[in-house]
Amino acid sequence: MPLLRVLLFATSVWAACNGHDELCNRKYSDITFIGTHNSAFVGELPVHNQYISVTKQLDLRVRFLQAQTQDKDGNIQMCHTHCWELDDGPLEDYLKEVSNWIVKHLNEIVTLLLTNIDALPIQKFDEAFNCTGLKEFAFRPKKKLARDEWPILQMLLDDGTRLAVFMDYNMDERKVNYIINEFDYFWETPYSETDDSFPTCEVDRPERGDPTKLMGIMNHMLNHEVLGIVIPNQVDAVKTNSEDSIQKQIDLCEGDWGKRPNVVLLTSSAGLG
Repeated sequence: MPLLRVLLFATSVWAACNGHDELCNRKYSDITFIGTHNSAFVGELPVHNQYISVTKQLDLRVRFLQAQTQDKDGNIQMCHTHCWELDDGPLEDYLKEVSNWIVKHLNEIVTLLLTNIDALPIQKFDEAFNCTGLKEFAFRPKKKLARDEWPILQMLLDDGTRLAVFMDYNMDERKVNYIINEFDYFWETPYSETDDSFPTCEVDRPERGDPTKLMGIMNHMLNHEVLGIVIPNQVDAVKTNSEDSIQKQIDLCEGDWGKRPNVVLLTSSAGLG
């Protein structure tokens, strides 16, 4: 059965671990998650990336949420590139929505990938996770894990872990041990694709990232380029998110690297219902 069909089948099945019995004894690093790119930016303007709320994304069985943060007067704000372009409020509001969902779903593990391009102090992120109740659910690796050393989902759940948190840049695990360096564990394909055939599964980040050692994030997001500015292509979201389109790029990745990607990251959750 094609991978995407298995993933979508899980949207209607409620079982022990992330909606599927078979996942309980599978390592976190051996699972493919559907994810949403810029999950906080919900609306119908060209700068938005999602049509439905974070809560509804999670209800659709999205289990990997990527979100962008920016510095606004020293505070962590959910802004798209610049806060004058799109400001979706403070990080705490976003995390509270995730927290409200997690506390109601005891057998689910959600992953957050946050950006920190403005190098905001990691302690500020810690404060936000703490005040929204998410900190207690976060995974804390005791050492840097090899790909095959990740625990199975049932073990995570038994330990009370329902959240994994990664950050692309400017984290400090010595100060906040549950906000983990993304590129110690993941590689990514290019994320500004304008070709609707998604012709590549090359490693874009990190430099010299090794797909045989790292988990893979397949950025399956289609964009327009207008006057040199790249914006999300929402018009073709249903086609982009179709089983055929996603499966073709998954097959490309598997052919190139011998492994399926661990995350299929989508600009919009359109077509996943």
